[in-house]
Amino acid sequence: MKKNIGSKSMLYPTPATVVGSVDENGKVNFLLVAHVGIVSHSKILLSIHKSHHSNAAIRASKKLSVNLIDENFIREADYTGTVSGSKKDKSRVFEYHLGEAGMPVIEKSPLVMECEIVDIYEIDGFENFICSITNTYIEESLIDDNGKPDYEKLRPVLFEMPTYKYLRTGDIIGDCIKLGKAYAEEIDS
Repeated sequence: MKKNIGSKSMLYPTPATVVGSVDENGKVNFLLVAHVGIVSHSKILLSIHKSHHSNAAIRASKKLSVNLIDENFIREADYTGTVSGSKKDKSRVFEYHLGEAGMPVIEKSPLVMECEIVDIYEIDGFENFICSITNTYIEESLIDDNGKPDYEKLRPVLFEMPTYKYLRTGDIIGDCIKLGKAYAEEIDS
């Protein structure tokens, strides 16, 4: 028996990321963002409460970086979500370099995407940035034989709400499409 727990968003867990931005003065800032998603094969979405310091820099430059978190730097990543860049200098939290599009690429991050903002819309106090990916950087040791990210090795951290916990990833439990085809054969026979 299922219990109705009300009108709650339960699409968690989602990838935990650190968004890097650069303001008009060249100052780098980092912010933990876990409200992320895919809106097409070439676009992603980051939903960031409009009160965050990073939003102004993102709106002005129309660029940002999305740094996936793994367990090697979860403490530092969590810190960037607990203090405001208007009060603390978060540019020194991580070693980084600027990528080809000029956005901060965190050295410890196993996979980083530099993005351009193609649209912004506000809903319920959140600015939703639709981003086109311009560059993707990945540690070479995390690329499989087909040139794709090996998520068994990459093991990104996930964020779960409402309990505000981080989860471990990495185990493959099946092959997409092959499972459905096998099931179709089973029910059609």
